[in-house]
Amino acid sequence: MRSRNSLILLGFSPLVVLAAPNVTLDNATVTGVENGTLHQFLGIPYAESPVGDLRFRLPVNITSYNQSFDATNYGFTCIAQNSTPSSDFVKAVGNLASFFFGDDNTPKTPQSEDCLTLNVIRPSNTTDIGSLPVVVVSGFEYGSSISYDKMGTTIVGRSLELGKPVIYVSMNYRVNAFGFIASQEVVADGVGNIGLQDQRSALQWVKTFIGAFGGNSSRVTLWGQSSGAISTSLQMLAYDGNAGDLFQGAFMQTGAPIPVGNATQGQVYYDQLVQDSGCGGSNDTLACLRSAPLGNLTSAIGKTPGIWSYQDIHDSMYSSRWSWHGLPTRMASFLTDNPQRLVENDKVAKIPMVSGNCDDEGTLFSLSSLNVTSDERIPELYDQLAPLFSAYPKDPEDGSPFNTSIANAITSQFKRIAAFEGDSVFQAPRRYFLQQRVGKQPIWSYLSRRLKYLPVLGSFHSSDQYLDLLNDYVIYFTNNLDPNTGSGTEWPQYTSDAPQMYTFHAIETDPSDNSLTTDDYRSEGISILTNLSLAYPI
Repeated sequence: MRSRNSLILLGFSPLVVLAAPNVTLDNATVTGVENGTLHQFLGIPYAESPVGDLRFRLPVNITSYNQSFDATNYGFTCIAQNSTPSSDFVKAVGNLASFFFGDDNTPKTPQSEDCLTLNVIRPSNTTDIGSLPVVVVSGFEYGSSISYDKMGTTIVGRSLELGKPVIYVSMNYRVNAFGFIASQEVVADGVGNIGLQDQRSALQWVKTFIGAFGGNSSRVTLWGQSSGAISTSLQMLAYDGNAGDLFQGAFMQTGAPIPVGNATQGQVYYDQLVQDSGCGGSNDTLACLRSAPLGNLTSAIGKTPGIWSYQDIHDSMYSSRWSWHGLPTRMASFLTDNPQRLVENDKVAKIPMVSGNCDDEGTLFSLSSLNVTSDERIPELYDQLAPLFSAYPKDPEDGSPFNTSIANAITSQFKRIAAFEGDSVFQAPRRYFLQQRVGKQPIWSYLSRRLKYLPVLGSFHSSDQYLDLLNDYVIYFTNNLDPNTGSGTEWPQYTSDAPQMYTFHAIETDPSDNSLTTDDYRSEGISILTNLSLAYPI
């Protein structure tokens, strides 16, 4: 198959037809797409289609290829939950965020259970087998790697400009109920954390096959943002920290190991799924779910809380908004303990890593709690949270967006909830992760205060990625396992004596652009949150 860019005019010569790029995998020729200085190989299956009896089962790896195929189009999108904002105001502010996220221009592919594919983007002049470092991208709330297409082409193109070429891999894997179903039935069947197991399968594919595309399978860096950063950190903890030589570095933007509970804690949502899918009368409910009509399942999943669902104040602890189908669970087959306990017990892959945050991580998520306007219910629900009342006061000057005085106080509790949510879900887990790993592996950290004066949202969750703020650092880290670019402010390692963060300032008011700051902000509140998460994992 010829790509759109396969016809070029060279000087005064006649029109020359260039062959589409291809690679050989075992006995198969895989044909990709030429895109200027890049080659793209899209929709490559890395595991058997998880349909029929393979639904709600661990991935079955593809270990060899015997039939040639085109890799010129993205694969199907894994089925995601339809989660929409719950009020006109949230929709309006969500649209503001979407301007920066670029959602309006995101290409789409149809959704399907048959979605376990990955994509490889490489420089077009790649000739040496197994020579270039590889960056692999992941996440677990939505199901399409096509949304990372612009990121991939941008990263590989920029790596060529810097003289630090990389190969980029993105993967599709199962999400929500299809990837994170949890219950006693799931524990008995040994199929928990399916989505994370899909990721592992894709990493095993990279180890086996990336050399054919010019990648060095011994120089693989995991890169994730938000849920992708969390899943990257959990891959570092999987099987008690045994990376199996699948990756050698990790770059995590706004996500770290979060406290998770036992898989049986998802029972209430599993039971609801069983009933709403028409399997309530079955003697083997998991087998029934495997054979249930797809429409029944997706309809049932849509009835459970989503990321934009209304959250009362008692639900805001550790992203319970994602309910049972948005979070991994503790199971001996993958995560043997609460991730933070694994960190504490040194069950972590000892590889170089970067982990950082945006300043106002909680603002975007707190939009679903706008009708929480008082703290009257807090004492009767959580007496043990009393120390947090003073650490996270309702005075808007102390809330998030931080350091914006009384601005953005759209309700009497919004900035307080945003401060609490951002610290409990993102800042506290990251700080705990780094403090526990200091001296055991090379660590760097950062803080982004960009867009600080964006109304309501401030330096919101994911703004670092969608500003392409760290792209150059990712490229250098993938090449050197060190994020320093050789210019500007030196980015030192994070240490006990000097827990420094490479800080991107709000350039609207600070022309210095970036400098080093100390990771000691809101120490009282973050310490309390960490202790609570260790004592009461969700």
